[in-house]
Amino acid sequence: MKISFLTLGCKLNYAETSTYERGFREAGAEVVPWRDAADICVINTCSVTATADAKSRNLIRKMHKQNPSALIIVTGCSAQLRRDTIEAMEGVARVFGCNEKSLVVPETMSLVEKGLETKEIANKRPETAIFAAYSTGERTRSFLKVQDGCDNFCKYCTVPFARGRSRNISIEECVANARKIAAAGVKEIVLTGVNTGDFGRSTGETFADLIKALNEVEGIDRYRISSIEPNLLTDEIIDWTASGTKFQPHFHIPLQTGSDNLLKAMGRRYDTALFKSRIEMARNAFEGPGKPKVFFGIDLMAGLPGETEDEFLRSLDFIESVNPAFIHVFPYSRRPGTPAADMPGQVAEETKAERVSVLENLCCKLHSEFLENNRGVHEKVLFESANRSGYMEGFSGNYIKVRRPYNSSLVNTIVDVIL
Repeated sequence: MKISFLTLGCKLNYAETSTYERGFREAGAEVVPWRDAADICVINTCSVTATADAKSRNLIRKMHKQNPSALIIVTGCSAQLRRDTIEAMEGVARVFGCNEKSLVVPETMSLVEKGLETKEIANKRPETAIFAAYSTGERTRSFLKVQDGCDNFCKYCTVPFARGRSRNISIEECVANARKIAAAGVKEIVLTGVNTGDFGRSTGETFADLIKALNEVEGIDRYRISSIEPNLLTDEIIDWTASGTKFQPHFHIPLQTGSDNLLKAMGRRYDTALFKSRIEMARNAFEGPGKPKVFFGIDLMAGLPGETEDEFLRSLDFIESVNPAFIHVFPYSRRPGTPAADMPGQVAEETKAERVSVLENLCCKLHSEFLENNRGVHEKVLFESANRSGYMEGFSGNYIKVRRPYNSSLVNTIVDVIL
């Protein structure tokens, strides 16, 4: 039996797809590229924006047209939020929602054993649980899922409906998975979750306890925190990670807007003063003469309801004042069923596009300045395996991409460099 995979969306989806792959291999399936003919195609969908939903449906249609005899299995956020629509699509054999991810492998194998060639609509809705996952396939880096879901219910967001309420894997299981990753020879782990800093809600543990336990895993040399809400980035976490641990000077912190009025209107649990204080504290803890600058990546949405030109300019001023290394820019996507979709002050699409362009230009400027401010600093780079036209690439601890002539002996090794 041949099986292929297609994944849209976030690091969590990629970690989950990788875990499905391992499960199917253990069940005797042969994993093939998605362009090859396969008996089964698993599509892990995304629903972060209306565009992502549309891409997910188009991908299903494309795969059915390309391979009409294959069983198409659909999971992910769009599968949860648009289940009825996706179940009705031609070629779809089974849809798994956010509470059914642990069933993807066994129930798909059951379909194959039955010789089923037509649609099966399941009525099962198991109780909410967390599907443990981590990615494999890269020699240098693995994404380790430690948390899923969110209880914040921000006014613009469908994540609590797509991925469920906040819940987490136990520290014991996270450490066990980290050891499996280390046994595969991987040197770096990126901790992933929907609301990573909320770790512990379902087990009575804390995120600080988790990172301290992971730091002791032998064979893993570096950790990164993929995303953490500013109000959950505590003094304890900052001070401890900066105290000579395996955790790198690299933080991804969602901001969404630099306007306090809009932060409050969208139900965000912090204001710009708190956000700025987290940035400043981390810089004070990590940086110093001759030390690398901390990489701060921030998420930002352009065109939230009520974002007037004045609010947008106020947001721009704030972003420049905190001086991040990178901005992940998204136009606000009006999601049916969310409070923000019905709020007054909806921003025209062309205005959103203009603001996205302004923010992307600012991102280029800030990133160039960040690189220049790190010039001449001693850093450590973990080199990857790909041979890119005679060159190899790797990332420093503070997430600067470094390129050098390819040398196979440096693959998956950490090398001292001068940036």
